[in-house]
Amino acid sequence: MGVRGGLRVSRRGGLRVDRALLAAVACVSALALVSGCTSSASPSGKAQAAGLGAAHAAKVSRASIDVVPASASVDVPVDQPVTVTASEGKLTAVTLTDEKARVVTGEISADGLTWTSTDPLRVADHYRLVAAAVDTDGIGTERSAFFATVAPRKVLETSISPLGGQSVGVGMPIIVRFNATVRNRAAVEQALTVTSSKPAEGAWSWVSDTEVHYRPKEYWPAYNNVTLDVNLKNVDAGSGVWGMQNRTVKFRTGSSMVSIVDVDAHTLTVYRNGKKTRVIPVTTGKADFLTRNGTKVILEKHTLKIMDASTIGISKGSPEYYRLEVPYAMRVTWSGEFVHAAPWSTGDQGRDNVSHGCVGMGMSNAIWLFNQSTVGDIVKVVGSSRQLEPGNGYTDWNVSWDDWLAGSATAPQS
Repeated sequence: MGVRGGLRVSRRGGLRVDRALLAAVACVSALALVSGCTSSASPSGKAQAAGLGAAHAAKVSRASIDVVPASASVDVPVDQPVTVTASEGKLTAVTLTDEKARVVTGEISADGLTWTSTDPLRVADHYRLVAAAVDTDGIGTERSAFFATVAPRKVLETSISPLGGQSVGVGMPIIVRFNATVRNRAAVEQALTVTSSKPAEGAWSWVSDTEVHYRPKEYWPAYNNVTLDVNLKNVDAGSGVWGMQNRTVKFRTGSSMVSIVDVDAHTLTVYRNGKKTRVIPVTTGKADFLTRNGTKVILEKHTLKIMDASTIGISKGSPEYYRLEVPYAMRVTWSGEFVHAAPWSTGDQGRDNVSHGCVGMGMSNAIWLFNQSTVGDIVKVVGSSRQLEPGNGYTDWNVSWDDWLAGSATAPQS
């Protein structure tokens, strides 16, 4: 067995550490930290070691750093700022980054005692924070923290009417439908902002936990540009549902087209931009099939629509059954009321009500009205004893303004 470099080498090629040599190495290493390595050091050596120890102790900063949320936290809410606080010292630098190294900005207070993030955190993200501070002697300290933000159980998505770029009538409400139940209506409503080129007082009103509508107090101004900003990113809708993205929808209104159907007078009077434009003889619903009373909005337009009476509950064996190709039809209720051409009832138009609930007129008048009208135009029926059901079409204009505001989670009540 030979000796190489302080290690004994066995004939089997193994290594055995020389304990005496390790003790010597340990003593030499300790010299880098204190003045002696044995208990037999001289008094002067002990004093020198004590002096060095005091010097090292003096270099420990008295400043401390606290971070909220605490390091290793999970499910951290994103609607609250991150804060860093220094005690017995002042902050000199704070850096907060997410897992993609994107920096979250923040500000250190004038007194140097606190740092507060000013950018919102992102949902389902991981963050690393590094903070530095100095005490009154200028001795620094540093602290790191890690945490993860809340991950959504479901991502909130929207379906919006009207579509972006669409031109609509002055009665068109803004409709936002959600793919999940909204428990925190106020937070979601505050994230939906409507602006228009012509000022129009308006408000949101919830029709269900998954649908909210916006309408002005009066009809939209004609030739108006409307913008809906949907700022749902990082919005907590409640029950683990979070918004993850923003979007903007822009549309415009055309001319103001308001048609008044008088079931007793058998007329449809058109007002275009406030001016009476045409009075059209019509027929409306007969007994047992009365046209519904109320303010309706054009939902769809069809140059040709097949109408089958079975869709409104009339069986094929009934004498009231029909199946017709109906030209220039504009839907105003989901239940099946249309304004359309009815060449088969020309003799009754302006004289009697013979339809199954639709508003029928002559071909030339139907073509003219069809070409003048668009989705979102108003068709108001008066004089009928049958009332329009809520939700049977865009029925928002049948709700009083006070009741409309009562359906809002944020609007002040009048």
